Amino acid sequence: MHTCPTCGREFETGRGLGVHHSSVHDQRLPNRTCSNCGEEFHCEYEKKYCSDDCHDEAVSYEGEAARNFQGKLERTECELCGEEFEYYPSEKEGLYCSTCVEEENWRHRPSIEGDDNPRWNGGKVELDCEVCGETVERYPSNVTGEVTVCGEDCRTAWLSDAFTESGHPNWKGGGNGAYGKGWSRVRRKALERDGYECVVCAKTSEEIGRNPDVHHITPVRLFAESESHSKTDAHYLANVASLCVECHRKAEFGKISKRELRSRIGVPTAAPPSAAC
Repeated sequence: MHTCPTCGREFETGRGLGVHHSSVHDQRLPNRTCSNCGEEFHCEYEKKYCSDDCHDEAVSYEGEAARNFQGKLERTECELCGEEFEYYPSEKEGLYCSTCVEEENWRHRPSIEGDDNPRWNGGKVELDCEVCGETVERYPSNVTGEVTVCGEDCRTAWLSDAFTESGHPNWKGGGNGAYGKGWSRVRRKALERDGYECVVCAKTSEEIGRNPDVHHITPVRLFAESESHSKTDAHYLANVASLCVECHRKAEFGKISKRELRSRIGVPTAAPPSAAC
């Protein structure tokens, strides 16, 4: 017979007692004994301890109880300071004590300067400027293979020369030759009219280092190719504008419109071409 510890009622089986105690007294009967404190407790699966506190008191992870323990502590001397220290062979090779490890005095910092750098490919190379011939130094990765110049002035000079005639993206075959009669006169009048300044950015001749370029708004080529005009017909004030090197290049590439250039020199955009100066 099995007697209920709470009310004293007797049952023929332990299962009957358990069902009774759960339903009537709202508490399950203990079925385990804590290996640490000896208290009885209920658990549906195998469990040695009644609580986490009992588990922590009974179970240790120090020394041989450590999960990675493969032998007792060993002693050795630190290779840097000579002090003795203990270590687990399973954790690391005993070379340096904890103090030296924290101070990082044992670490070797490799040099990455010059040819010790893993990306070293020989350093700078000497090249000649394509314009003035001055020797310049460049890293191989910065050498584009197109042209080498020493500075902005030489780059501007090279661009001005490289994009002339057949080098220009709008080149149609040329054939203009010299600009012919009337060009020098209209060029001088354009510079005087524009105050020797770029009509777009207002850069002066002093800032440019020379007089501005005088640009034909409608190209001389179109007049030369026309059956009813000659190239000298392109030389009139309403068709020319003073520009610095940078703005001249933009105008040649179509980045400054003809309408804007005519507006800058005070010419109505609807005005018909005229050879008058």
